Amino acid sequence: MTDPKLLTDRAALRMHRNRALLCNPAMFLHAAVRDDVQDRIAMVTKTFTDPAIVTAFPQVWHDLWPDARYVDDSDVLDLSEGAHDLVVHCLGLHWANDPVGQLIQCRRALRADGLCLALAFGGQTLHELRGALGQAEIEVTGGLSPRVAPMGEIRDLGALLQRAGLALPVADSAPLTASYASPLALMRDLRAMGETNALTERLRRPTRRAVLMRAAELYEKAHGDADGRVPATFEIITLTGWAPDAGQQQPLRPGSAAARLADALGTQEKPLGD
Repeated sequence: MTDPKLLTDRAALRMHRNRALLCNPAMFLHAAVRDDVQDRIAMVTKTFTDPAIVTAFPQVWHDLWPDARYVDDSDVLDLSEGAHDLVVHCLGLHWANDPVGQLIQCRRALRADGLCLALAFGGQTLHELRGALGQAEIEVTGGLSPRVAPMGEIRDLGALLQRAGLALPVADSAPLTASYASPLALMRDLRAMGETNALTERLRRPTRRAVLMRAAELYEKAHGDADGRVPATFEIITLTGWAPDAGQQQPLRPGSAAARLADALGTQEKPLGD
C-alpha cells in the first residue's frame, strides 16, 4: 500500500522507468544534461577523482565516468559520508518525496570543498502540455486530477542549496525546446523517458481518450506552427554548491568595502531623497 502522505509512488515510478528501458528509451534530455555537466566540470580548476552520479539511467553516463559510483535516486541514497569529491544529481528532484533531504544526503557524501551539481526540471517544463491537459480534463470530465510532478522555480530550488548546508550556492536556468510532430508524439516520448504519471494521488484508471484528443486539439491550436509541429519546453535548472571548507572564499561583511562602486564606475553618487 502506498503511503498517501508521500508525493511520489516509487513503485510506479520504478515500473515506468523499467518499461522505458525495455522499449526504445528517449534519453536525449539526460544526454544533454550529461554534456552540460562535462562542460561545467572542464571549467573548474580542480581535478575530481571520486565522483558519484545519482541517476535512474546510469548507462547514459558510463562513457563519461566509467569508474564513478552510480546510485539510484531513491528516498535514501546509497552514499557513504565523506566518500566523494563530486556528486551529480541528475533529473530526479521532481520525483523526490524530500528534495531538501536529497541535497543534504549529497552534501554529507562530499569531502570538504567537494562539488555538488544538481540538475532538475524547472517550473516552465511542459507548460504547454500541462495547460492543454488541464483544460481538456475540466471540459470533458468536469474535474482535474494530479498529472504532473511539481517542478520548482529557480528561486525556490536555489534556496534548497542553502537549506542543505552547501556553500557558494548558484542556480541557473536554461530552456531546451524540442519539436514534435504532434502532442501525442510528445506523450509517447514522455513514456519512453519513464516520465509518465507516478504521483501517489494520480488517477488510478487510464485517461479517457476524449480527454487526450481534446488536449491534443487545444495544444495544436495554441502552439502549433505552420508545418503542423508543436514545441515542448523543458527548463533545466542547475544547482551548484560546495561542501564547506575553511579555504573557500568568504563573503565580506556588510559595510567592509574599501572602495565605492561609484568611483569604480566613474560616476557621481547621488543621495536618495526622503
